[in-house]
This record gives sequence, C-alpha cells and structure tokens, in this order.
Amino acid sequence: MSPLDRERFDLLLDDVVATLPPGVTELFEEKPLVVEDRPSPEMMRELGIPEVHRDEICGLHSGPMGPQLILDASGDGDPAAEIGVIHVFREGIVACAGGWTPWRERDEDGTEFEGGGVDVISEEIRITILHEVGHHFGLDEEDLEALGYD
Repeated sequence: MSPLDRERFDLLLDDVVATLPPGVTELFEEKPLVVEDRPSPEMMRELGIPEVHRDEICGLHSGPMGPQLILDASGDGDPAAEIGVIHVFREGIVACAGGWTPWRERDEDGTEFEGGGVDVISEEIRITILHEVGHHFGLDEEDLEALGYD
C-alpha cells in the first residue's frame, strides 16, 4: 500500500472509531487495536491460511474470548499476552470494499453491482472492528454472520 493510501485509510479509521459506542472504544484501552497493511507470514501460518490469501484478511482477534477472559484474568501468566490484540488489515479491507474508486457493473443476468470508494471502505472498517470485538466477547463466525458482521 502506498504511503498516501495508508494515510487515507488511517484517517478513515480514526473517523470510524470516533463514531463507535464508548464501550467499544474503551475496550481498546485494554485490548489494543493494531493497524497493519496485511497479516504477517507467521499469522498466516498460525491461521492455516495459504499465503496467496494474505491480502484478503480484514481483521484478526488474538487472545482470550468471552468466558475464557474470566479464567485468564485469574492466571499467573503475562497479562499483556493474556489480553491479546485486535488487528485491522488495510489491504484486506480495501480489497473487500472494492478499492478506492467507486465502480458499478452488471452481470450476465443484468443485476447491477457496485462497490469501492471511501464510504464503502469506511463501512468495511466499521464491520471489521465490530466483528473482531464480537470475537472478544465470545461470538463465533456463525453468531457474527447472523448479526451482519461477516
């Protein structure tokens, strides 16, 4: 990602975070929100996802979830490691949103599709953050899909 696109993305991210409910933003004081261009090769190996899909990953929650938070809070381990991190990946979000430039096209049935642009990227940032926060509270992929955060 170019430095200009990285800066554009980070400004959008700041705008989105400013609109999130206080309970969500307060969570970031305990569980940091880390923004990177894409997952590291090590993350991809740990996830068991082929490297070719590296630019398709929008976010990642690491650390304990839901009831496990209570169990880990009483442990003697490293508190920073037990808290975990919420990762947001710029490349995956921009790709999932359809890119920086808005577009519109029709399929062979005449159904119109559109995507891309700042508004779509902002919405994808919001969905990704809320999706990963959902994992923090113990929701799985099926739960999040039912809530529209997939």
